[in-house]
Amino acid sequence: MEIINIILFFIIFISKNIFAQTVIKIWNEDIPYDNGDTAELSIFLPDKKKNTGRAIVMCPGGAYYFLSMENEGYNWVEYFNQQGIALFILKYRMPNGNLKVPVSDAEEAMRIVRRNAQKWNINPKDVGIMGFSAGGHLASTIATHSKGDAKPNFHILFYPVISMNPSFTHLISMNNFLGKNPKNKMIYEYSNELQVTNETPRVFLALSNDDDLVPSINGARYYQECNNHGVPASIHIYPTGGHGWGYHAYFDYHLEMLRELKKWLQSF
Repeated sequence: MEIINIILFFIIFISKNIFAQTVIKIWNEDIPYDNGDTAELSIFLPDKKKNTGRAIVMCPGGAYYFLSMENEGYNWVEYFNQQGIALFILKYRMPNGNLKVPVSDAEEAMRIVRRNAQKWNINPKDVGIMGFSAGGHLASTIATHSKGDAKPNFHILFYPVISMNPSFTHLISMNNFLGKNPKNKMIYEYSNELQVTNETPRVFLALSNDDDLVPSINGARYYQECNNHGVPASIHIYPTGGHGWGYHAYFDYHLEMLRELKKWLQSF
């Protein structure tokens, strides 16, 4: 029994060191739109010998109701760090109908990375944002709406909610983000396929054709608008997989997806 306890202790110790390199609060004071929740940034820096200066702020999904921190967060650390990329996993606050809450968290996370660029050996002109599902909507919102130090240099979207159009959005995400009975103006403004301009940063999209939770037309229309505006865009629509596969090895195209994303990251 004592040996088992010792083994469990070391497993917990090692896990904590893997998944908690450094955790900081997004807001230490003057919290905007304070709702009692806490936004945090988990920081995972690559080995100095491998460091490329590139960084990614990652936004897990969860319908703007919860966060899939493992599959769409921590499980990606080694993949990016091995490529010399610093990973910052964002625990953003839930909107509960106030979209400014998660948007302000994501924008501040981008600013924090750039403010600490020298300390963390990051190139402030090579900071991207990545999001899954509703986190993909948040990432695409930052890519299409944000300015200055909050604007990413590139973005990566996995099976994202893009549109707030009720006919093909994910209604739970929409209601949590915009609140019930939103005005048409808000639906238009946060249907991010309609907000793409030639200033939108380059994008990698990964979708499943059989996604019955967030229709793949969300990502497809975003790709089309990026293409129409001359934004460098790469889209990968896998035949099967459904929704929410993230880093799960059960996804039939897991290895292909990892290779394609790595190759895309090496292309610029």
